[in-house]
Amino acid sequence: MNVLVVVDMQNDFIDGALGTAEAVSIVPLVVQKIRSFDGLVLATMDTHNSDYRKTQEGRQLPVAHCIKGSDGWQIAEAIRTLLTEAPIEKPTFGSIRLGERLLELHQSCGIEEVTFVGLCTDICVISNVMIAKAFLPEVPIVVDAACCAGVTPESHKQALEAMKMCQVRVINDGKDA
Repeated sequence: MNVLVVVDMQNDFIDGALGTAEAVSIVPLVVQKIRSFDGLVLATMDTHNSDYRKTQEGRQLPVAHCIKGSDGWQIAEAIRTLLTEAPIEKPTFGSIRLGERLLELHQSCGIEEVTFVGLCTDICVISNVMIAKAFLPEVPIVVDAACCAGVTPESHKQALEAMKMCQVRVINDGKDA
């Protein structure tokens, strides 16, 4: 079984409070990746409460985003309509629940490979990739760089290089990056 993890493709990260042109540009690529993927698709959602600015993250990044129930918290409609499993809500960058879900799937079905796409390469994607590596150290982990965007193009590239150093295979539209 192959698994595709769609990380935080939410309105606030695409064209909302923390959106970027690069994030907007990957939406159709992520849609195509999901449509053509042969395996199970999981998704994560950055999820904060109204007290976000009182949290450590909120003090470091004082831009309210992905407040549960808000439009910005929603996964982009074009992607949301393709999901068959409820997304995994996560209160911080990485999701232990995602790691546990991947381990459960591996123990019951045997995962051959896990591919990651989404936002932001340099924060939540890299965090969840490292969690997946910790839970499934012998399962190949892949990141499709064409279906990811970072806070900046430079930090996106740096995160991809860091993941390569951790034995993650980085592809770009099907070719090794």
